[in-house]
Amino acid sequence: MGLRFRRRIRLAKGVYVNLSKSGSSLSLGGHGATVNIGQHGVRETVGIPGTGISYSHQMGGHPHQAQAGGAPVQPRQGGGGRPLLKLLGVVVLVIMAAGFVSALMQ
Repeated sequence: MGLRFRRRIRLAKGVYVNLSKSGSSLSLGGHGATVNIGQHGVRETVGIPGTGISYSHQMGGHPHQAQAGGAPVQPRQGGGGRPLLKLLGVVVLVIMAAGFVSALMQ
């Protein structure tokens, strides 16, 4: 088990600086939707507050990342958009599963 350090400093409502042993980042947003800008690119996260259900998507990679052959990593195209639609799909599946389980219990 390693030593960890993390500190979150509020600059304004919905604007935070995050500090850790591995670096720093800037978070914009609040409960339900956040954009984090850091050394590893931009990450967007959407969720349903109070449920623990969320979806996170990496928007871009570190600009100096390299593959084994030394060529820069190209960001993936497509397949990553519409996080709200994906989150809605997950929520619908959870509700359907809960209804199925409650029907089995009766």
